[in-house]
Amino acid sequence: MKPAFSVLFLTTLIGAGQGMLVALVTGQFYFVIGAGAGRESGGFYAIGSLVALAFLGLGLFASFFHLANPQRAWRSATKWKTSWLAREVLLLPAVIGAAVVYGGLHALGWSPVLLTFSNGKDLELTMAVGFLAVGAALLLFVCTGMIYACVRFIREWASSWTVINYTLMGLASGFTLAATYAAVMKSPMRDFLVGDAVSLTLLALTTRAVQVWRNSRVKQRSTLKSAIGIHHDRIRQISQGFMGQSFNTTEFVAPGGPETVRGLTAFFLLAGFALPAVLLVAGLRGGEPILLATAFVSQYLGLLAERWVFFASGKHVQNLYYQGRA
Repeated sequence: MKPAFSVLFLTTLIGAGQGMLVALVTGQFYFVIGAGAGRESGGFYAIGSLVALAFLGLGLFASFFHLANPQRAWRSATKWKTSWLAREVLLLPAVIGAAVVYGGLHALGWSPVLLTFSNGKDLELTMAVGFLAVGAALLLFVCTGMIYACVRFIREWASSWTVINYTLMGLASGFTLAATYAAVMKSPMRDFLVGDAVSLTLLALTTRAVQVWRNSRVKQRSTLKSAIGIHHDRIRQISQGFMGQSFNTTEFVAPGGPETVRGLTAFFLLAGFALPAVLLVAGLRGGEPILLATAFVSQYLGLLAERWVFFASGKHVQNLYYQGRA
């Protein structure tokens, strides 16, 4: 499939924004249960929420560039009962709204106790809103991944690995961004977030490598025999189906060919996972914030390449009819 750059930016930007929102709430919970020393100010969470909102907003803005009629974008939400895309369209504003409320409550310093547990721990309003924001963000990851995982005739996408990787890569980039933010703000949450970012990055590397291995061995269910209904021992296609270029021969074939896909696969495994993990480890325990910032930039560029490869490696069944000319 030919990747649309607006989709590449949409999925990677909102993934980082969702991941950072989850990281902020996770960090707050870390202090609430008493695992971390000290307590962060409301301003830390408020500014962090603004950063997450910036990425979510940029992703939403990018989404309009792959709409033929942006003024009719609202119609994409009308089929929410059957369409994962419609569910994503509904959940993205919900996550944005949750981030606004979460950051706003922290900025105002308004966090009354809603419930006190038997162990003496309190459930404050900001924490409760944070849990709702995390739930919405995780559901959004699932919806975004399922948009592609439910396309059964593209075998490279039709797998639970698609949803798993969309979720883990978004969380990894979000936690790396949050760790960079915590380092810049000299937050006591810094090492906790860096450790989580390392773990998520390595986990995402493992699951994405598994999907790369799986896709290299996947067998297509359709063949020229099944496509035309003629079960002959030797079928050779001698015509592309068109004398020149057409929508079918340009939009369903990735530019650059298999060599570009293999090259970018090696690049995203290195730049998106291996290098950020090394930089994050180097930035633990008082390392310079520039190391963490470099890790995030490298990871984001690597994830852009990963998303390009994800779409480019998807083999659409219609290409059985529109192969190269003899």
